[in-house]
Amino acid sequence: MASITVSNIIEYLFCPRFTYFEHVLCIPQYEEKHFKVQKGREVHELKTQQNADYLRRRIGVKDKHLNQYLTNEWIRGEVDEVLELNDGTYAPLDYKFAEYKDRIFDTYKTQLYCYAWLISQHFGQGVHKGYLVYTRSRNKLVEVPIEAAHIDKVKRDAEAIHAIITENTYPKATKYKKRCLTCTYRNICTQ
Repeated sequence: MASITVSNIIEYLFCPRFTYFEHVLCIPQYEEKHFKVQKGREVHELKTQQNADYLRRRIGVKDKHLNQYLTNEWIRGEVDEVLELNDGTYAPLDYKFAEYKDRIFDTYKTQLYCYAWLISQHFGQGVHKGYLVYTRSRNKLVEVPIEAAHIDKVKRDAEAIHAIITENTYPKATKYKKRCLTCTYRNICTQ
């Protein structure tokens, strides 16, 4: 079976039925129409061109790899920047078209955990933290700790997604019913 994307894990965590509708029934969600998705893609492109070295020096970056498409047998994704730190460890850095409001969304953390898994396998080095840059808060840089338990959780989520797809299983819906209001599959989902 082909690997899944980091976005697929985030969608699964939003509601496991995303996986079923998108990958078992092959019903696309048309996320390209969403403003924030489009704007986020534009910001990623702009930031790679601007190449803000001042942020990197502040956190002790020895080297960086831009727009790294990484994959393993379970997941795949493109990391905005893979940072090689002075202590020999690595860290993912991801740009967010968002304002920082003293809170980091779980989806952002999950994305960094996925990238940490990919980076550790690809580069063969430890990943103990990741970074987010909030472009709508004057490029505020926020550090996110990454522990082995975080990566283990992402691995279990990837296994659960693969099980839904390969076993053609209709999973339980999310327990957070407010999520259904904005779900692209709300018209076809039997809650």
